[in-house]
Amino acid sequence: MKPDQAEFFAAQGYLRLDAFHPKSRMAAIRRSVLDEMKRLSARVGLTKSLRQLPFFQQIGKFSALVNVPGLHDALATPELIEFISRLGGQALTPSQGTQLLLSPPNQGDWTLNGLNWHVDVTADPPHRLAGIQAFFLIDDVAPHGGATLALAGSHRLDPSGPGSASALRKLLKTSDDPARDLHGSGVSIIEMSGRAGDICLMDMRLLHTPSINASKHPRMMATCRCFPRA
Repeated sequence: MKPDQAEFFAAQGYLRLDAFHPKSRMAAIRRSVLDEMKRLSARVGLTKSLRQLPFFQQIGKFSALVNVPGLHDALATPELIEFISRLGGQALTPSQGTQLLLSPPNQGDWTLNGLNWHVDVTADPPHRLAGIQAFFLIDDVAPHGGATLALAGSHRLDPSGPGSASALRKLLKTSDDPARDLHGSGVSIIEMSGRAGDICLMDMRLLHTPSINASKHPRMMATCRCFPRA
């Protein structure tokens, strides 16, 4: 790991690792996902029932239906966990395995409005690293293709100040132009799109959200959360 990677992660709360996993490994996982999706497509009424759900619920339902044996071992390798621990400055271990993040294609027009910005864990105290989450790109994911969004720098906000995470959530929920209204706030929206084999590491204190897949291809990602050892 390069020193500037640790510095960037500390400041922004995320780090991209381009082509961390070989394309051959991701291609095998992609084939397994596609085979499962083909099997599911034969289920009468499934596609229609998915489309009737809110888009972020479509992701949870769709992902839970697909099973890929060996997914965790293929993605959360010892090499990656060692890198994550060094990045976090302490021993971190994966919890709850690796979960698929799948979005059906053509969910609608891409937008920043009405998204579910949240954090998965609360840091106590707020300045302490609560964990690092890895997002794996199983297939290429184009911009506006359903990749997770995160608010870079939001882990450094004063929890009780006017620019707190709570205040930002309210702004993001009510604004008709979030990108405009975030200007000058010290935070920025990043989209975890990229190429198969890329990984995006995220400080779990960052606000983040699912996004709409406006592309004609299913979004294929997976995620693993790593926490400090007790």
